Amino acid sequence: MNNIKKGIYIQCNGNIYKVIDFLHVKPGKGYPFIRTKLKNVITENILEYNFSSKHQLKIAKINSYFYKYLYKDKFFFYFMNDHTYDQIQIEKKLIKNIKFLKEGTKVCLFFHIIDNEKKDFLFLKMPTTVILKVKFTENMKKGDTINNTNKIAILETGTKLLVPSFINIGDLLKINTENESYIERIR
Repeated sequence: MNNIKKGIYIQCNGNIYKVIDFLHVKPGKGYPFIRTKLKNVITENILEYNFSSKHQLKIAKINSYFYKYLYKDKFFFYFMNDHTYDQIQIEKKLIKNIKFLKEGTKVCLFFHIIDNEKKDFLFLKMPTTVILKVKFTENMKKGDTINNTNKIAILETGTKLLVPSFINIGDLLKINTENESYIERIR
């Protein structure tokens, strides 16, 4: 339990969690314990959990690698490691945040290292911002652009996004992938 610190990954109840926060508690009566705040790496749910000081934590070895998104088919997404040129296929159902995933995008893939030979895919982390082209949006009437109104745009990935009224078909937009919002138009 003395090895616990922020940022490490542990295995608990069959899941892998990242330690967000912890506190050693020594009550006046009873045994000392460690109060933790854990984040599930798959579901991103936050869990508060107390471990007794006698509890043996199993630390999970997690590695991340940069891969370039190549393409998808009916069941899989395909990625290539830029350094080794190894290709990997990942089932669609295992990848959650794919709204802004475009061919050629560099993403970070996280793996649970079970032993030197075997690794399991855990999750994909998108870059915080991406640049995408507007495939379709409504044309605004001349008087409508005076007010600060928004409209729906369909991006090249097929995702719908709320954008300012001055955005046109073919414009390149910088998008925040974390809160799924428009940042700016790129010229």
